[in-house]
Amino acid sequence: MPVSSGVSFVLSSILTVLVFSGMQIYKAPLASSQICTILGGYIGSILFMCVLTAIGNLEATIFGKSFQQKLFPEVIFSLIVSLIASGLVHRVATTTCFLFSMIALYYINRISQETYTVPAPMVSVHSKKRK
Repeated sequence: MPVSSGVSFVLSSILTVLVFSGMQIYKAPLASSQICTILGGYIGSILFMCVLTAIGNLEATIFGKSFQQKLFPEVIFSLIVSLIASGLVHRVATTTCFLFSMIALYYINRISQETYTVPAPMVSVHSKKRK
């Protein structure tokens, strides 16, 4: 069941706060081993998706459904927020967060293009026959 942009903004904002606070609460265990540090970067990329969703839904609520997110400022801002949050956990988590976020951004863009792109109508070309 889909929700409106306003409700989705509230939900993604709550998830953003929960993911960020979870990263800070479990900072020591996330920095304790190599695999946990990679997990910290993955959680940072989840934070990236939540922030990007919150910003997109806020803009859709304010400016209308036809408003699109762009690389600058929405994606860059979301990426910086998630990288800073991952950097508070561990330096390597910042790198893995960047890599996971770029992968997530690729798939978000691909899904968006498949969902919202209107196919062009087929144009038939008729040639005139000479008599």
